[in-house]
Amino acid sequence: MDYFKHETAFVDDNCVIGEGTKIWHFSHIMSGCKIGKHCNIGQNVVISPDVVLGENCKVQNNVSVYTGVICEDNVFLGPSMVFTNVINPRAAVSRKDEYMETLLHKGCSIGANATIVCGHEIGEYALIGAGTVVTKNVKPFALMVGNPARQLGWVSENGQKLHFDEEGFANCSETGQRYHLKDGNVKRIS
Repeated sequence: MDYFKHETAFVDDNCVIGEGTKIWHFSHIMSGCKIGKHCNIGQNVVISPDVVLGENCKVQNNVSVYTGVICEDNVFLGPSMVFTNVINPRAAVSRKDEYMETLLHKGCSIGANATIVCGHEIGEYALIGAGTVVTKNVKPFALMVGNPARQLGWVSENGQKLHFDEEGFANCSETGQRYHLKDGNVKRIS
């Protein structure tokens, strides 16, 4: 075993878990999921069947990552954030054949107690604020807040708010990386 599993955690058969990953207290990793290298799975986390987590993902305490969720590398899932996997759940109606895919692109972060409604994509390096409810796709580098989520601005790869000049250029205050805003989309240019 090339990963750490706390003695109270359960890891089902037929899981792929990358080297250096840590799985903490009272978590359950279910059959068929794929977890990349150097991930950190916090306390009381459930990773459902067929979930995919890329490398270096951080899943904070009390998160259930349901079937249909795919996280690329370096995704952060904040404490007690929530995923859904069907649009119209009913206790008396089985809808397991209706699970919808939710894709979180590289480097995005989901704040504590946020909710991600299934069937949407969160763009690269987007930042979803604590308590936000995402009901539509989110652009790369977008800063989203509120219920329902609305875009408040743009952030850098390091999560610093970007302030664009009249020509549509901004620098990350932390790294100096340069970004360009054109036609409602942001790209890193250096």
